[in-house]
Amino acid sequence: MKKKFFYVITIQYLGYRFHGWQKQPNVKTLHLMVDRTLNFILNKKPFKTLVSGRTDAMVSAENAAFELFLEEPIEDFKAFLELFNYNLPQDIRAKSIKEVDNKFNIIQSSKTKEYIYIFAFGGKFHPFCAPIMTTILDPLNIEVMKEGAKLFEGRHYLKSYCFRPTDHGVYEREIDTCEIVENTLYSANFFPEKTYMLRVRGKGFMRNQIRLMMGALINLGRGELTLNDIKSSLTPENTVAIDYVAPASGLILHKLEFD
Repeated sequence: MKKKFFYVITIQYLGYRFHGWQKQPNVKTLHLMVDRTLNFILNKKPFKTLVSGRTDAMVSAENAAFELFLEEPIEDFKAFLELFNYNLPQDIRAKSIKEVDNKFNIIQSSKTKEYIYIFAFGGKFHPFCAPIMTTILDPLNIEVMKEGAKLFEGRHYLKSYCFRPTDHGVYEREIDTCEIVENTLYSANFFPEKTYMLRVRGKGFMRNQIRLMMGALINLGRGELTLNDIKSSLTPENTVAIDYVAPASGLILHKLEFD
């Protein structure tokens, strides 16, 4: 039996022109581009890649990670990263590589994720903002949105915040941090004067959960939902419709930490 070698590679990417991570027929995905590049630089030697979690179409990542399985070891990490980056498209960048043992499982290993959602409101802003920021034309009550965000912290029943939930899912989930603050992470001379971000931190998130949370907070800011509606939406008895999925391009996987 051949010895196998296991590596974790951290990457960052702008998701705007990709149809998410997972390979799909006839569309450009992040997994397709990563595997195509690896196939080229490894000279078609056998390999396999597994990602820690799939991002949706147009979602970006400051820190994501995938596991690389090889039959031959990587001798020089620095040279490997340089060659990988030289051949990756310009909107994907490998940041680091480390060896792990066969007990490590990137999917099942316990991890904490922090997502941010960048947004601005009250105007039509520069089109260059579109890849990483959602702009809401309507005025928003940002103070009530800040109050609403804090209601998500703690352990709640989040079935209303899962895209196409079934009757068999586990919807009791814990959110460590949920807050709206001014965006100080990203800046550009074409950004509007004030931009904000929703910051959400927890062990794991369901499909479209953060975009549904952001959608509810936008509707709260517009006056279409109340703080009591948000409280109700976090219970099994909820009757409030949570159906606005905020656009994907404001969402960024900001941090990924393995416990």
